[in-house]
Amino acid sequence: MSTPQFNNYINGEWVTGPTFENRNPANTDEVVGNFVKGSPSDVEAAADAAGAALPGWANMAGPARGNLLYKVADILDRKFDQLGEEMTREEGKTLPEAKGEVRRAINIFRYFGGEGSRMPGMIVPSERDRVHMFAIRKPVGVCGLVTPWNFPVAIPAWKMAPALIAGNTIVVKPASASPLSAWRIVEACHEAGIPKGVVNFVAGSGGALGSALVNAKPIKAVSFTGSCEVGNWLHAEASKRHLRIQLEMGGKNPTIVLADADFNSAVENVCNAAFFSTGQKCTATSRAIVEDAIYDKFVAALVERTRKLKVGNGMKPGIDIGPAIDQGQLDTNIRYAEIGRKEVGEPLCGGNRLTGGDFDKGYFFEPTIFANVTENMRLAQEEIFGPVLAIMRAKDFEDCMRIANNIPFGLSASIQTTNLSRVFEYVYRMEAGLLTVNLPSAGVEYQLPFGGNKDSSFGPKEQGPAALDFYSDYKTVYLKY
Repeated sequence: MSTPQFNNYINGEWVTGPTFENRNPANTDEVVGNFVKGSPSDVEAAADAAGAALPGWANMAGPARGNLLYKVADILDRKFDQLGEEMTREEGKTLPEAKGEVRRAINIFRYFGGEGSRMPGMIVPSERDRVHMFAIRKPVGVCGLVTPWNFPVAIPAWKMAPALIAGNTIVVKPASASPLSAWRIVEACHEAGIPKGVVNFVAGSGGALGSALVNAKPIKAVSFTGSCEVGNWLHAEASKRHLRIQLEMGGKNPTIVLADADFNSAVENVCNAAFFSTGQKCTATSRAIVEDAIYDKFVAALVERTRKLKVGNGMKPGIDIGPAIDQGQLDTNIRYAEIGRKEVGEPLCGGNRLTGGDFDKGYFFEPTIFANVTENMRLAQEEIFGPVLAIMRAKDFEDCMRIANNIPFGLSASIQTTNLSRVFEYVYRMEAGLLTVNLPSAGVEYQLPFGGNKDSSFGPKEQGPAALDFYSDYKTVYLKY
């Protein structure tokens, strides 16, 4: 059977050209698809098409735009099983995780479809006689959306849906490691009848296309999710043109485990947050900060639980953890395992690439735990983005909080405790944008704002009602009658 080709989408047309391969990280013998490798001129053409389509889309009634988003959701829903399987094959996460993400993307389009009938503005009383004052939302313009490989359908959805419902037109640039999931959303937009030029899709190298995107004249805003290095470069470039910019970047997220926690639940939550999705979540727990009174007991139980995790091809039943996304991420996991050995000695479990049989065809790495990690070690400060957990000892709650906040990042955090006062202390003092209590640090919903602080994020939050703050502006009106 021939390998399918997936073309770029510019001004309502499928555009062909030279291709690059998208391979299955669990079985590199399998090519999931060949994707057209976009050029800077493709990005410019996409931005020009989006600029030409902007007036018509922006002036369409909000509920009419919402109805088209509902159609997109329905199309994705009809292809639910197919989309889940394709995501597992291109990204590696287990099939249940992939299907959960597809469901989330469908729900995001339905949620923002409903916003088309609301689009709240402001009405306030004037100090002057017979003056009516109000502010209405207006679109920002053409938005460039740069999405990562680790949530290849949910993150494109949570950028595309609010951008479109607010009346913007878009150019989507997905990660080259997993472009198919985002392509399926664009295909659904085409099938739903969204007018030509409103949605555009250009795959290819971020290095080659990023500069073209940020410098394309019609672009007025860029939303980016990815590494701190690229995000910082993008911020500097976008600032030269005074573009609106939104950045979601790295994390080094803590889970605090206090002595009064529900012990078994805490073990399960840390295991889930550290290792599910192969640790390839910006909200994953990479530091477990454990109160001294239960430290040894907790470490032993967590190691025992982690050793029961099954690593393998995510399409197979009973698998907990899939492969790293590619050779580069696998090399990073291996490198940090060696860094950990130099800093604290052998890991309590894991620390090696898995080999033999089907493992030789993919990028598989053992779930890895290092204990007795201290604050200044690289294991405690640097984002790894893989299944490598650093466990740190703390004297008490105050020490836990100090250690947790002693980090350049501030994306997500979790606390495991049954003490209500400690919960509220943590809620008000934790320096992170996403907080969980007695839950894993990873696993958020679409109805509330998403984003961090410090070096993790820049600009308005994503998701929930707050998403419209980035993708819209206000037009203020004073009317004498």
